[in-house]
Amino acid sequence: MLYAIEDVMQTAPVIPVLVVDDIGHAREVAEALVEGGLKVLEVTLRTDSALEAIKRMNLVPGAIVGAGTVTNPDQLHAALDVGSEFIVSPGLTQPLGEAAVKSGIPFLPGTATAGDIMRGLDMGLTHFKFFPAMAAGGIPALKALAAPFYQCAFCPTGGIAEATAPDWLALPFVHCVGGSWVAPKGASPEEITALARAASGLGK
Repeated sequence: MLYAIEDVMQTAPVIPVLVVDDIGHAREVAEALVEGGLKVLEVTLRTDSALEAIKRMNLVPGAIVGAGTVTNPDQLHAALDVGSEFIVSPGLTQPLGEAAVKSGIPFLPGTATAGDIMRGLDMGLTHFKFFPAMAAGGIPALKALAAPFYQCAFCPTGGIAEATAPDWLALPFVHCVGGSWVAPKGASPEEITALARAASGLGK
């Protein structure tokens, strides 16, 4: 099923940002997150296991699995080939943006400056990742950027924790945040479900 990027962003307040090293645990991590109420899962292309993890997580009922850390058209097409339902990138280049728009896949490109956002708007995009959120200036920086780009919505990612997520989610132009705290390395499925359940209630 093909979603619109705004639907992906508004499914839950937190999108888990997942780095999968152990492919054997991929499906149970996805099941634990979905059980806790976080259905949108971003699997970053930072490991050799990432594409296989997307395949396995796609088998979990209710999961909406996408690829993150997509940096070029080749990675985009590889992610689409394994069934990614959305694409997230750390930045926005002309080749990647044009390939994503042409594919029709829900696309959440990373932005950190006004120029980044303007490049996206020129491609017809209005929904962006703000990355790296804390290193790029935090809430004051995003507030300043969002003012002239009132038509845009954001998913801040990078350095956001459970304690600070509500402050971001309180901003009217923030639809969700990305975070890795919901599936820490070595956590049991029960621990992940509990963290996901807490995260799914944020911003309400």
